[in-house]
Amino acid sequence: MNPTDLVAGVDEAGRGPLAGPVAVAAVILDPTRPIAGLGDSKALSEARREALAPLVREYALAWHLEWVHPAEIDRINILQATLAGMSRALRALRPAPRSALVDGNRLPRDLPCPAQALVKGDAREPAIMAASILAKVARDEHMRALDQRFPGYGFALHKGYPTPEHLEALRRLGPCAEHRRSFAPVRALLAPSLLD
Repeated sequence: MNPTDLVAGVDEAGRGPLAGPVAVAAVILDPTRPIAGLGDSKALSEARREALAPLVREYALAWHLEWVHPAEIDRINILQATLAGMSRALRALRPAPRSALVDGNRLPRDLPCPAQALVKGDAREPAIMAASILAKVARDEHMRALDQRFPGYGFALHKGYPTPEHLEALRRLGPCAEHRRSFAPVRALLAPSLLD
């Protein structure tokens, strides 16, 4: 294989939730082993994503999943934490990518290779689609596990997103260790009342 073909796709899952980590995936697809049915993970059914994820892991030349946990998100903010996760995911790939296509409109500053930001890349570029699927499937699985550790919040259903059910549970139970303290709905429950 020509080393110039080592193009990594990078995407994340979980920037918007109030709880749990962001999952960042980087994938270098093998052009000799195409994977039928790749698409934007948000447009695929859960069953389809879960059927595709093991194929991506098996057929890709390289893949890596990086976790960005709530403490890091709270320390440096969600955008910077996501960009840091993207950089770490790319650095971990073996073989190392010669270039990268990153979903979105921002690039991390310290990437290990030349890169291009691609708006809606998860609907346009197969390597980003593959990364999107790996990140989403891994994060959903992680949130189902957190649902067992922190019962009552409904993490298995809403995956940490700010649904009415999650917000009600948050008000009733208070934040758990996996909640992002820097996100406004969580921060509001931690701040002392201004009315006292």
